[in-house]
Amino acid sequence: MMSEARQRLSDDHRAVNEVLKQLLPALHNKDFETSYAKLDLLWARLAVHIRAEHLHLFPDVLNRLSGSTDAAAPDLSEAQSIVNKLQADHDFFMREFASVVGILRGLPRVLDSADSEAGFTSVYDAVLKIEKRLANHNEIEENRIYLWASTILTEPEQIDLAARISAELENRPPRFSVEAWANDL
Repeated sequence: MMSEARQRLSDDHRAVNEVLKQLLPALHNKDFETSYAKLDLLWARLAVHIRAEHLHLFPDVLNRLSGSTDAAAPDLSEAQSIVNKLQADHDFFMREFASVVGILRGLPRVLDSADSEAGFTSVYDAVLKIEKRLANHNEIEENRIYLWASTILTEPEQIDLAARISAELENRPPRFSVEAWANDL
């Protein structure tokens, strides 16, 4: 059975991926309004997800491993290396999203020149690059860190972790309505 924290984070991966799937055709069709709304939502959802991992998941896993003598548990140095890679990915995602949001904000709402077409194309290409890296990143998280959390943490620790992760994931920025955050628009 999958732990609640692992399930919640995996479900959030799917929710983020759904927004990404809606963003790409909007960018491809140069639909400014939908592109901007989905890009902003994707950036915010990913930021909240990353915050939950950085504040709760990664420290809990690393802290548990730091004193572990369990032969079935991963090595602390291996786990730290993976967490470092995941954090570097998170930094990449946030930088790239900040960049493409800035580009999109600078474009006219109605494409009226080759420059605005090129701006949309550069945003689309950057989002494709993010999508590819995000797929690999999520696979590592789900098959390593999430799995480890569900096996090395005690049941009370898992329950506590799930509650803290859920609280972070539900902490939506005020600019999003409940419906928008749930991508129900």
